[in-house]
Amino acid sequence: MRELRTSSIHSEASWSTAVDTPTSSSSTPPAPPPLPSRSHTLLQPAHKKRHRTNVFRTFRSVFRSFPVIAPSCKFPSLPNTSVECHHHHHHHRNSHSTKITGTLFGYRKGRVSLAVQENPRCLPSVVIELAIPMNALQKEMNAGMLRMALECEKRHERDKIKLMDEPLWTMFCNGKKTGYGVKREATEEDLNVMELLRATSMGAGVLPGNSDVDGSNAEMAYFRAQFEHVVGSKDSETLYMLSPEGNPGPDLTIFFVRL
Repeated sequence: MRELRTSSIHSEASWSTAVDTPTSSSSTPPAPPPLPSRSHTLLQPAHKKRHRTNVFRTFRSVFRSFPVIAPSCKFPSLPNTSVECHHHHHHHRNSHSTKITGTLFGYRKGRVSLAVQENPRCLPSVVIELAIPMNALQKEMNAGMLRMALECEKRHERDKIKLMDEPLWTMFCNGKKTGYGVKREATEEDLNVMELLRATSMGAGVLPGNSDVDGSNAEMAYFRAQFEHVVGSKDSETLYMLSPEGNPGPDLTIFFVRL
């Protein structure tokens, strides 16, 4: 197994695989090797484990029937200047925010995927395949600022789903339309990448891969960071990259908007 080459990471990730050699006999065919996905140690996100009782649902329904007397809050506007993420914090006091792990990864000649995790040890809660090649994304990030916007159309009220569960997005990169983003289930390769980076909180580098285009010697580039996930409304969410103190990197913001 090749040694991972990374830069500016808090810790190194290790990955080992073992292949069981099946035994065969004249009467039975050899058993197939185990699937790689069975060896991953990623955990379910905490929000996936919570089960609300019927009593709670009933109480919530009754509570929602009361008139709203609190003043409506103002949602933060989209920033249009390059400012470090921690300078945005005072704009989000009226919004719900959490810290999450975001990873952009893909083959140099292939499309980039975005994986959102509760933390590096959890299974990805969202995976979106983006309409931009990895080498083009690296050029944009090397310029120092990247504003990525994913937009989708509003649905009828009866068809409303959570914003992050939208299946199709129109993608803009620094104001230029680049195509579409598609939400998908995590693949075998996605889970292997998350497992390889399980001990990495932030950093950038390359991983060994197996691309149909580049063959078994292909390398998969990745960029991982912590983000502040700000929920402005049911139709607006934003990921602000958190840069380590004293080590400013690219200014990266990802907007999710339903228009």
